[in-house]
Amino acid sequence: MDAYSIQPATLFDVPVLMMMIRELAEFEHLHHELRVTESSLRDALFGSRPVAGALLGLVSGKPAGYAVFYPTFSTFVGKPGVFLEDLYVRPGHRRHGLGRALLEHVAQRAMREGPCGRYEWMALRWNDTALRFYQNMGAQLLEEWVFVRMSGDPLRRFMERIS
Repeated sequence: MDAYSIQPATLFDVPVLMMMIRELAEFEHLHHELRVTESSLRDALFGSRPVAGALLGLVSGKPAGYAVFYPTFSTFVGKPGVFLEDLYVRPGHRRHGLGRALLEHVAQRAMREGPCGRYEWMALRWNDTALRFYQNMGAQLLEEWVFVRMSGDPLRRFMERIS
């Protein structure tokens, strides 16, 4: 495989990020949940109040993967942390170190910006390859926690009740 490089995504990278987000949704069998638009992604990453960051992994100058992340805080640790929302490497570029490099760059960025008490992300239970990859890097699978989500109509109804 050709050498890869990691760089911060720019406003001009939003279309290619959208393309790879769609690819990730297909891979995860979650395309039915995809609601993001170029406009909403642009605002989230580069608007007046950015809420997340993104890195692009390039191979021979062409997009081969990406990572999207955002800051968190842990009351137990008493320090900020980082949550990796997406880590995606296109199939033809997997198993060559790009995924590890993206993970490392997010961690390095978090450490440069201050103390980082936790680096967290989620993986689908059926993605054994990813789970083994994460465990081999020293990540711990937290079996005792249940991920909870409210979105769509239930979130809208909840917000109407409390407003």
